[in-house]
Amino acid sequence: MTDNILSLLESDARLTPEQIAAMCNKEVGDIRKMISEYEQTGVILGYKALIDWDKTDREYVSALIELKISPQRDRGFDRVAELIYHYPEVQSLYLMSGSFDLAVMIEGRTMREVAYFVAAKLATLEDVVATATHFVLRKYKDKGVIYGPAVVDERGNCL
Repeated sequence: MTDNILSLLESDARLTPEQIAAMCNKEVGDIRKMISEYEQTGVILGYKALIDWDKTDREYVSALIELKISPQRDRGFDRVAELIYHYPEVQSLYLMSGSFDLAVMIEGRTMREVAYFVAAKLATLEDVVATATHFVLRKYKDKGVIYGPAVVDERGNCL
């Protein structure tokens, strides 16, 4: 049942305990108690809305930065990761297998701002050996949600 409640909340965090109880054939009080325990123990880390920012007038760019790291004795990649995830620009940070070590998802107002962040803050970290920046041109699907068609101007350019 734990997985079922968590899956329901993950797919729609707006579900009420009453709705979840009905879906799981459980008492509302039990569901409220379980959700509270999940929040207190850190199983549920937070609730967020997914926004299609391309349909607003907010200007921003997203980028995936690959980092090659020289791991530290007794700490591996953790110390560098701790330094990086505290930057407000960093939206996500993952330890990866393959040709690079860390994948950093960031947001900035412009490509220049993102490039500056990489050059001034990430590349200068002591254990960073190399970086590669990839700008997100369009989101088609994010966290299981399919984004609608892009808004197109009269010349056929994506807005």
